[in-house]
Amino acid sequence: MTEKLCSVGLDVGTTSTQMVVSELRIENRAGSFAVPEMAIAGRTIRYQSPVYFTPLLGKDRVDARALRRIVDAEYEKAGISKTAVDTGAIIITGETSRKENARAVLDALSDYAGDFVVATAGPDLESVLAARGSGAVEFSEKTGKTVLHMDIGGGTSNLALIENGEIRSTGCLNVGGRLLKIGQDGHLAYVSPVLKGLLDKRGGEKISQSEVRTLAETLAQALEMAAGLRERTQLLDRLTTEGAGRIPPPAGAVISFSGGVADCIERKQPWLAYGDMGPELGQAIRNSRLCAGAYRLGEQTIRATVIGAGCHSAQLSGSTVFYQNMAFPLKNLPVVKLTAEEQKLPAETLSARIRDRLSRLDTEAVLAMPGMAAPDYGTIAELAGKISDGTDGKRLILALEQDMAKALGQLLALKLGKNAQILCIDRVRLEEGSYLDVGAPVGPALPVVVKTLVLNRNGSQRREENMEGARIWS
Repeated sequence: MTEKLCSVGLDVGTTSTQMVVSELRIENRAGSFAVPEMAIAGRTIRYQSPVYFTPLLGKDRVDARALRRIVDAEYEKAGISKTAVDTGAIIITGETSRKENARAVLDALSDYAGDFVVATAGPDLESVLAARGSGAVEFSEKTGKTVLHMDIGGGTSNLALIENGEIRSTGCLNVGGRLLKIGQDGHLAYVSPVLKGLLDKRGGEKISQSEVRTLAETLAQALEMAAGLRERTQLLDRLTTEGAGRIPPPAGAVISFSGGVADCIERKQPWLAYGDMGPELGQAIRNSRLCAGAYRLGEQTIRATVIGAGCHSAQLSGSTVFYQNMAFPLKNLPVVKLTAEEQKLPAETLSARIRDRLSRLDTEAVLAMPGMAAPDYGTIAELAGKISDGTDGKRLILALEQDMAKALGQLLALKLGKNAQILCIDRVRLEEGSYLDVGAPVGPALPVVVKTLVLNRNGSQRREENMEGARIWS
């Protein structure tokens, strides 16, 4: 059996906004008499929009209405309607995610991406999407080489350390080409607050090419530190994005680049070609230790993140799922995670813990747990009893890592009755603080998206994308 899904990726970045329409091919890879094993067997890009400058209302507000006009026009050019979209992601990235009306942008565009929306993307998620969309993950998988991928955009540089095709860690620095906006007369139109202490100039003042070059060289040094090519100093701490992870020094890694600045590494541009510091930053990177050894430009550069969003954000659950009385899609479900040790607690203790953890949220949640490898009937029945006692008859949504969802779901249905609302999926790894969307069935499997719902980098509430959940399960 083969099915096709239409996926849309929309990236609203610091500098640019772009859209990609992809076709995902779903196949059953199991034999005729085996349990179905649904997988995303292929991804084909059907349409790519032009790259637009992200429209702004002043320096701190994204123009949501203008964005919607852009997307309306691009849907028409692509020949698709909103009802034709099965899955997708809208991500608000880089400095744009700090704009005061990022929520308004999301609200204005959320109905364009089918059943799934990834809202303001954290540095982990950006790093994963760019690494996949640029081809760096595939390159590492095919060659067996360790790759440190750097997606250098307008406001941030998102890093991913990849070993044998697996993303091991991520990081993010406030390094990008759009941290300065410069008029053709050399006057500064914008200076990012992250440059405080690195550049003693304000908007409206004039800046020379040599001053921009010196700043670009400093930012390139921070990237060298992140790559383990220069001794780490306070500069790296100053420019590391709040809450972002740290990449362990990847000895001997191939450095890989994507993002708009990557286009300026091997092609020297006039320093004011784009009205920012991108050309100088690209050349500073080219002349740095980052390019002294093995390095590569991604198969996609400025489009890496949006292609990652359109092609790599959706995954499939296992095929032995169970659900009854459930209406799809399910959106924005926070995750409550039990550890393997908690899963083994005595019945009353585990039931009380489940009840307590779920009661702390003011909305329903996904109860995630590792599950068990090859459990017998008695073990599954015991776990079903603990879970049913801890949920007090409420709608039950379970996500397990091990392949046991159908058996557990059937036993929960026996305990809770035929009118109970139950969803039990497997082969999905989640962590506390992530969110889950679940779409309508594709054959015997369910499409899922693990995501960051909203990240406010200036506010008090901040949730990061779970790295394990971001990996492809197909």
